[in-house]
Amino acid sequence: MTDAAAGGGPTSVGPTSGGPASGGPASGGSASDGDTLSGGSKVGGSSVSDGLSWPGDGTSADRSTAGSLSPASSVSGNGDGPSNLMSSSSTSSNATTPPSGPPRGASAFAIAPFRRLWTAGLISDAGDWLLFIALPLVVLQLSGSALATSLAFLLELVPAVLLAPFVARLVDRFDRKALMCTVNVGQALSLIPLMFVRTEADLPLVYLVIVLQAMFSAAFEPAKNALLPDLVGSDRIVSANALVGLNQNLGRLVGGPLGGVLLAIGDLGLVVAVDFVSYLASAVLVATLPRSRPQASGAAKKKSSITRVLRDPRLRGAFVVCFTASIAQGLFVVLFVFFVTETLGGSDADVGLLRGVQAVGAIAAGLLLGFVAAKADMRQLSVMGVAAFALISLVTWNLPFITNELWLYVVLFAIVGAPGVFMGAGLVSILQLGSDDGERGSVFAALGLVMAIGQAIGMLAAGMLQSGLGTVPLLEIQGAVYLVTAILAAVLLPRSAQRAAVA
Repeated sequence: MTDAAAGGGPTSVGPTSGGPASGGPASGGSASDGDTLSGGSKVGGSSVSDGLSWPGDGTSADRSTAGSLSPASSVSGNGDGPSNLMSSSSTSSNATTPPSGPPRGASAFAIAPFRRLWTAGLISDAGDWLLFIALPLVVLQLSGSALATSLAFLLELVPAVLLAPFVARLVDRFDRKALMCTVNVGQALSLIPLMFVRTEADLPLVYLVIVLQAMFSAAFEPAKNALLPDLVGSDRIVSANALVGLNQNLGRLVGGPLGGVLLAIGDLGLVVAVDFVSYLASAVLVATLPRSRPQASGAAKKKSSITRVLRDPRLRGAFVVCFTASIAQGLFVVLFVFFVTETLGGSDADVGLLRGVQAVGAIAAGLLLGFVAAKADMRQLSVMGVAAFALISLVTWNLPFITNELWLYVVLFAIVGAPGVFMGAGLVSILQLGSDDGERGSVFAALGLVMAIGQAIGMLAAGMLQSGLGTVPLLEIQGAVYLVTAILAAVLLPRSAQRAAVA
């Protein structure tokens, strides 16, 4: 999925995202970006000190960070943050109660804690992209093997699959702020083995770090996605998810080139040091947020599990859409470089250009949804986003029959970032507001599981079939999978999603 998707961003190896083949909610992962439906490991909490002065900071809402957020918390009329006051009757097991203060569709940026979370995520994602650029280059330099580099990407997917039930219990039972802080510290410490990488014999250390980073990310993304509805309220959730996608793409534009520069002028140790600091700063900033302890009815506490949320009719359609989109994304991850270098006859620099330019459309879409069209309907965003994604992908993969002019592909890859954000923001919002607060950990752990399996299927299919069928025919299949995903979204996503959230 695309990096523009909420809840996603690069992990230690890189985002599961790219050009017209990427898009969708993150995981986490992911789209996650990535692309996250994919997930960046520190999205929503990273290296910014609390010394930033935002309008509204220092108010009573901001000073109440020691209090607990409630799934029924309302957003105060002054926009400084969610109220921590809750009547005794507001402890029902319903999904997030809609705030009554601000007008529907107000920007999440009016919430001071979210502004800190967002700014932290921006700097954090830039740090993640440093490592994303550096690690594959180091693996390739030390091994000279494309297979070794591919192994790094596959290792990323394993923790999301194996740890999903454990992560669900963690996020649904413990304070999410404390969990995110702990994960950030673990992510920082897990970078230390990279300081000892010198030769090909040290590659197991690189793979170890990749697995550890993916393990921590598998817990961070569900906690962050579960926290957002409590932090901003249901009226602002689409805006919040779009703005998270925005900072992931801004981080890509800054961190990607900087990672290459730091690796060129220094070594892997310099990149690791910068990312290490960003993780620790992330933990400090997340610690300033209000506590968010899951609250659910007795029934939800007993029944919340991966299998239960996957069968939930309110959520099943979104999971199916994310799964099929992840298969298409997995195909893209393997085939993208072949398309640019072989089909288009491009250079390594062209690969980087097309990979990065997608952020242009994603940034524009994030600004639009985050500040202007924050009240957009979640279902319509999802359906329109994946449909536009499919059509642009199919045009892109078939354009070489007419021309290989690079500027046309630059335009297409830039445009496709926008529907990726629409799709990601819509799908993640549906999952957030369609679930009870006490089961959101299970929901987003399940999302990571679904996306990881889908991407693995796509990657393995591309790897086994590319030499026999060829790059372009497989990419046409990939575009067709996105088209099927759009049809599934139109049929399966709940038509009452937005009305239920604000009723």
